[in-house]
Amino acid sequence: MKRKPSTEATAAWIRLMRVQSRVLDAVEQDLKKAGFPPLAWYDALLELSRAPSGEMRPVELEKQMLIPQYSTSRLIDRLVDEGLAARRECKIDKRGQFVEITEAGRELQKKMWSAYSTAIEKHVGSKLSDADALKLCGLLDRLGCSCSDVKAAATTRDGVPAR
Repeated sequence: MKRKPSTEATAAWIRLMRVQSRVLDAVEQDLKKAGFPPLAWYDALLELSRAPSGEMRPVELEKQMLIPQYSTSRLIDRLVDEGLAARRECKIDKRGQFVEITEAGRELQKKMWSAYSTAIEKHVGSKLSDADALKLCGLLDRLGCSCSDVKAAATTRDGVPAR
């Protein structure tokens, strides 16, 4: 039996889409004002830095990205051109390749976290109590978003929180 969404569910959907767009735009602007590249660069560098040996196949990187990234290969090209990542041929499967974070990539990711964390606090943290944030994570979990990494996100790696 097909059921149409309630007015309340539709209103929640509209708010979810609008707030996601507005907060991401605001964070992007804050990073730009601080002289950093787009958030997708941070996200890619973070995922590479968290991977075993600091490397991933491009398809794995695309799956891990927080931001929808339909042009992962172009993003990887830019990271490689800037010396933030390097391509490496897979020794087992010569047709495959890995993308590996460089030391310069690790440094940029750490520097970007300063501006990014400030933006998160400004646009989210300052508007929600910790209890409200946990409640929101629970609601988003019910929609299929996994906020189970909340505790992992709060832990640091070389002084830089995971997310």
